[in-house]
Parts: sequence; structure tokens; C-alpha cells
Amino acid sequence: MHDDAMQPLLNLLGPAPQPQRLSLAQWDLVVRQARRANVLARIASLVQARCAWHAVAPAPRQHLASALALATRQQRELRFEVAQIARALQPTGLPVVLLKGGAYALAGLQASMGRMVSDVDILVPRERLADVETALMMAGWVHADHDAYNQHYYRTWMHELPPMRHLHRGTVLDVHHALVPATARARPSTQRLLQAAKALPGQAGVCVLAPVDMVLHSAAHLFHESDFTHGFRGVVDIDALLREFASVPGFWADLLERAAALSLQWPLHHALRYAQAIMQTPVPPGAVAALAPSVGQQALQHRLRDALYLRTLRPDHASTADAWTPLARGLLYLYGHHLRMPLHLLVPHLGRKALRGLLPKEKT
Repeated sequence: MHDDAMQPLLNLLGPAPQPQRLSLAQWDLVVRQARRANVLARIASLVQARCAWHAVAPAPRQHLASALALATRQQRELRFEVAQIARALQPTGLPVVLLKGGAYALAGLQASMGRMVSDVDILVPRERLADVETALMMAGWVHADHDAYNQHYYRTWMHELPPMRHLHRGTVLDVHHALVPATARARPSTQRLLQAAKALPGQAGVCVLAPVDMVLHSAAHLFHESDFTHGFRGVVDIDALLREFASVPGFWADLLERAAALSLQWPLHHALRYAQAIMQTPVPPGAVAALAPSVGQQALQHRLRDALYLRTLRPDHASTADAWTPLARGLLYLYGHHLRMPLHLLVPHLGRKALRGLLPKEKT
């Protein structure tokens, strides 16, 4: 793996970016890596916040400015969209509990700096799914995918409804009723997450998860994934959340306790281990070790996981890959599906996906 090729990118994403130290050749590579990883706007935001904007050479500055303008527009549109969702859900009496990028942005967290937000994710009680779906459809959201198999797959096995798209605005909404699929080994209580959610001041009917739950969801989402195209951005998100929440009194003890209560020790272990390894995230000594029993403590297991994740949790760019990277991504793709579905469901599901990929697409 080419660690040197990734170091300028990591330096710019760190707490004290120094863009003036990069040559044009290094900037060229950074822009390509960051665009592939969807973190170019974050770099722009961090550089701007550190008053180092004019230290960037004119050519890369244009790329940074363009990415930051897009992220700013997306976050502005997000705020409008969340207000529309809250209005649509008023008849149900349920608040909009935001997840992921939407939550970071509306809560004003450091993780939202330059964060691209292409859709909105919300969490609702499973027993209220029908009410929520009806209310959203009355307000103009419809399901984007009408394939009968996909509809059945989402509604039977997944932790969310099929994606919904607004008829007029074209915005995409993902309605979750759990953090992970129903067939996953660990199934955190959605009720406990919703009970601990925090209302956002000045934003009626809008909430976000508690800080510890926000970290745990980011970890669970990343390490139950099968497509790691944006895996590096997931690590960047976790790094930003941990650095900000670390100043909250008792945060680390509460995080470990909450992970145990929600049976999410192993994704948290991976999140802390790889955020440390990749982003140099400050984690208290012993926190990773305390979680190790949940993932197995054999040295061979650690080496195998590291060989896979340290290759996969990088920008999807040739400069950060080696000969083993495609195999690592392929194995984690299968492992991610395995985590979400038992073998007797997984094999026919992947077989169907492979077959559909070989068939010619219908003309529309």
C-alpha cells in the first residue's frame, strides 16, 4: 500500500492543515483522491476555517471552491427539505429524527464541515412505519424503485423502507426503523435510541441521536457495509465526531457502556481501531482493548482484519491501492452481506443480483 501517496491528504484532513507545504503535483493527487472519497469540500472547509485559504495555489483553490459551493448548496437545500419532512409528519405526532450527514449539518457539528449530503435519513419506530409512509406519500414522496423483488427485500429483511423520492423536488429520503437489518446478529433497540434523542433548539419537530448513539450509528453503518466506496469518508466522520464529543464530560465511559447496552461493541472496536490507525484519532488508552473480547483477541484475527480494512478504508483511487486491494474489497463485500443476512438468504440474493447484472436492461 502507498502510505506516502496518502499522507498529504491526511495532513489536510487533520486538526492543523498546512496547504502551503504542498507542491502542485501533490495538490493534483490530493484533489483526485479527495474527489473519489467525497471529502474535497471538507478539505476546503477546514482550510478556510484555519484561515489558510490564500495559501492554496490558484489552480487547486478553484477545485476546492467548487466542491465547497456544492456542499454549501446541498446543506442549504437539506434544511429546507427537513422542514418539509417535519411538516409532512405532523399528523403522525412523530418528530423527524435525523441520521448521518443530515444530523451533523442541522446540529452544527464539526463533522458537517464540507460534508456532502445527497439524501436525508430519518429514524422512526417500526410499529409506526405504515403511518409514516402514508403521511410522506400524501406530501409527495413516492418509492423510486418499483421492482417487486426489491420492495419485498427491503420490507422483509432490511432496516429501512425502499428509498423514497419527492415527485417535484427530486430529493431522496431513506426512512429507517433500525440501525442495522433485522437479520443482523446484533439488533440495537430503536426504542432506546429514540428515547435518548435530543431535540434541536429552534427547529420544531426535529431531533438527532444522543452523542454516543451518533458515534455508534456511524460505526454500525460503516462496518455493516458491503460497498466501501465511501468507507474513507466514514472514517473521517467518526474521527470528527470523536474529536468533538471527547470534550463532553464522561463521554468515553458512556460510549463504552452504551455500546455494551446496544450490543455494538464490535463495530465500535473497529471504528476506534481504524480511526486511530488512519486518522490518528486520539482515543483513551485501553478503550480499544476493552472492546477486543467482542471481536476475538487472536493475533492472527487482528492481522487478517487489518489486512482487509486498512486496504479498503482508503480513497478508492489507484494511488492508495496495491495488488491485494481488489481482493480485500471483494472479501469485505461478501462479509458485509453475510453480516446482514444468514447464508440461506444470502446465497440466493447474491445469485439473483449477479444474474440481473448479466441480463440486458429494459429500455424506458
